[in-house]
Amino acid sequence: GLVIDGKTLEHVLHDSLQNTFLQLTERCRAVVCCQATPLQKSVLVRLVRNKLKAMTLAVGDGANDVSMIQVADTGVGISGEEGMQAVMASDFAVSQFKHLRKLLLVHGHWCYTRLTSMVLYFFYKNVAYVNLLFWYQFFCGFSGTSMTHYWILILFNLLFTSVPPIICGVLDKDVSAEILMQLPQLYMTSQ
Repeated sequence: GLVIDGKTLEHVLHDSLQNTFLQLTERCRAVVCCQATPLQKSVLVRLVRNKLKAMTLAVGDGANDVSMIQVADTGVGISGEEGMQAVMASDFAVSQFKHLRKLLLVHGHWCYTRLTSMVLYFFYKNVAYVNLLFWYQFFCGFSGTSMTHYWILILFNLLFTSVPPIICGVLDKDVSAEILMQLPQLYMTSQ
């Protein structure tokens, strides 16, 4: 890991040292910036996100972290003594820093698996419907007649695109939370 303070960060964020700094950060598993200004935090996150094409996660607990949280791909606000500004600007909110581990390892894994199964489901649904339309055109001699009433089509899409994602989002848990907390490497397999 790399720990850098605000004064050093100010020098590093100049155009001449950005590439060298980014090469250094690529070799680190984590970069922690201490005593940085809100502008420095947001510039650093934007720099890493745009130049390294990396997914960024910003964690903050106060008003000085709002710009950083908004620039990051995913923002996590920690509600605490410094107020609720970071929580209001974030994508996710936790009450304490220790809950970040469960948010990433458990809910992040479940989110990845749910998204992949839903993408496959939507492909299946659309292929099934288009296949039905394709064979119907042979039956009707390619006249362009509608196979179903438009209300049936609306209900088909409503039922098959709203009910399964809700059920999957609530019930789909491929691995229990306890196992995901014990084996953090399962997070990488879900990516």
